[in-house]
Amino acid sequence: MKYAAIATTIALSLSTTAFAHDEKGPHGGAVEHAGAYHVELVAKGTSVEVFVLDGALKPIDHTGQKGLAILIVGGKSARIQLAATGTDRLTGTAPTAIKGAPKGAVQIALPSGSTVQAKF
Repeated sequence: MKYAAIATTIALSLSTTAFAHDEKGPHGGAVEHAGAYHVELVAKGTSVEVFVLDGALKPIDHTGQKGLAILIVGGKSARIQLAATGTDRLTGTAPTAIKGAPKGAVQIALPSGSTVQAKF
């Protein structure tokens, strides 16, 4: 009986985790938690856009932020430098077009000196 309860708890945890990744952001990209923030990743062709959002999925000021996206592009790992573009996003360019939903991780250095990371 004890093992059945543990197995049920694990199964529920895994199913909840699977559904947590289905959230879409205001720009149509996948959204993942990153500390106290949310990170939205949008990839179209070779263009990579990253938005750091607050808990209500509202954009925060990106002035002074920089980041790094490590994504699977063409079957290989690609390091894509991200720089602030205006105040609402970070952008970078992949070496080749990204097909489908991007897979990988994004790390962003905030002006406060702290960093946030999201896995996609």
